[in-house]
Amino acid sequence: MSRAAALCVLGLLWPMNASSQPATAVIQPQEWDAYKTRFVEESGRVVDDANGNISHSEGQGYGLLLAWLAGSRTDFERIWSFTRMNLMLRDDGLAVWKWDPQADPPVTDTNNASDGDMLIAYALALAGRGWSEARFTDSAGDIAVSLAAHAMFEHEGRMLLSPGVAGFGAQERPDGPVVNLSYWVFEALPVLRELAPNADWAALDQSGRQLVAEAGFGARALPPDWLSLGGQPQPAQGFPTEFSYNAVRIPLYLIRAGEPDRELLQRMLTGMTGPGGGLALVDLESNEIKAELMEAGYRIIPALARCVLHGTPLPQDVRRFEPTMYYPSTLHLLALAHAREARPECL
Repeated sequence: MSRAAALCVLGLLWPMNASSQPATAVIQPQEWDAYKTRFVEESGRVVDDANGNISHSEGQGYGLLLAWLAGSRTDFERIWSFTRMNLMLRDDGLAVWKWDPQADPPVTDTNNASDGDMLIAYALALAGRGWSEARFTDSAGDIAVSLAAHAMFEHEGRMLLSPGVAGFGAQERPDGPVVNLSYWVFEALPVLRELAPNADWAALDQSGRQLVAEAGFGARALPPDWLSLGGQPQPAQGFPTEFSYNAVRIPLYLIRAGEPDRELLQRMLTGMTGPGGGLALVDLESNEIKAELMEAGYRIIPALARCVLHGTPLPQDVRRFEPTMYYPSTLHLLALAHAREARPECL
């Protein structure tokens, strides 16, 4: 049986938000038009305008997922075309993580970023089934198999995801292995399980959730962006000991994956909410709030958590999408799409 046929047969095992293309796209046409006008070039390159206008596998994966949620096959095709031609350059079937228009050649670091690979495979699988396009499904399966072979590993009884194939292992760092818990795209893992059934994606899911629960540091009991597992879990050496721009998406990923651990989500909601109601970036050593992010794309994360836990509807201003910068705009659309598809009480 082909991968495409297998995914159709096993479709009921997928998470609710991955089960099929919604009858009405959960990202509205005007929202997607605003997003792609700002961040997606005609070539299909997704531009990170807060990071030197580079592109990366994470952004291409997000672009594919958002194009799917917007029901735009044309845009999906061109984002995948750029990704396939410019990032799928590694011998192991994974994507290089960075493409820099200012560099010659644009790829100067051929390491991968495993969250980008996961997002790309996930979006391709959804589109392959939803649009009955076997080439998307086949490409998704190839990436999932490669990700399992090269980035998943067992350490002290846990199944883990290396942030990149090179540079994070126990033999490569004094405090290794080092992981990034925001690289666990929890909603994608049941889909990847069907694409690459020989890998233990369920164990990876379980370990990610357990580590988020265990890695609560400082007075606000929040996970750091980078976590060392060389002994007891602790913030990794050589990185700021912060709950910052990486980790802020962990609660969103937990929510999008289905009913989260309510006690854990409440702990994260309490810890990440700033005094003004925004999203707090926290120094986990000093307990100082380094910044309070007030853009709608950041504020919607604690607001969505508050709705899931307490039934509090999203504030009116975060229900409206207007692009700001690439990253908060992406998070904003992912949160809105989930609320529309699975949390009508939030609206």
